[in-house]
Amino acid sequence: MTVLARLLTAAVITMLAASPVHAQDAPAVDDDAIAVDREKGLPEWDKIVAVLSHPRCANCHVEDAYPRWSGAHYGTTRIHAFNISRGEDGSGFGNAALRCTSCHFSSNSSKLHGPPGAPLWHLAPAEMAWWQKSSAEICAQIKDPERNGGRTLDEVATHVRDDPLVGWGWVPGPGREPAPGSADETFRAIERWAAAGAPCPAD
Repeated sequence: MTVLARLLTAAVITMLAASPVHAQDAPAVDDDAIAVDREKGLPEWDKIVAVLSHPRCANCHVEDAYPRWSGAHYGTTRIHAFNISRGEDGSGFGNAALRCTSCHFSSNSSKLHGPPGAPLWHLAPAEMAWWQKSSAEICAQIKDPERNGGRTLDEVATHVRDDPLVGWGWVPGPGREPAPGSADETFRAIERWAAAGAPCPAD
């Protein structure tokens, strides 16, 4: 056998011997990855988005500086009266001379259509705006920590269930339509949706 032939034979043997090692080094399948089950997940998402897009929630999740008045009891949708805005400091609590809490106390007024109230009444951050967005857009946003307040889906679920201002949406005071379901039902819907891989609608 010539020197060249011996070198080629050795190279082939080396490559064949190395093949199993390369196979072992291939990326492993993540056994903990959650498979997306659209059949189970999308009905749960429908329950969730019915809450998020409801006026009790969406009216203060606006992209501009102005909360909305909308819902069956308001007639036409309009911007909050009295020139109420997010505030020059961007805090969502209003301008220094007229904070949201000047009228919105820690509980609802007992008067029909009186000022609603909950602790720390304020607008959601602008990056969490979903006023008049589609179901698909809201779905993508809720899963994005940069646009959901830096939360995991577990934390989103807990926020919905436990935050007093969010909870106001189900007890909005006399004359106002509450968000559908309840805080606990929405919490459980988010859990089931996440367990199904958090699928989003196509459009």
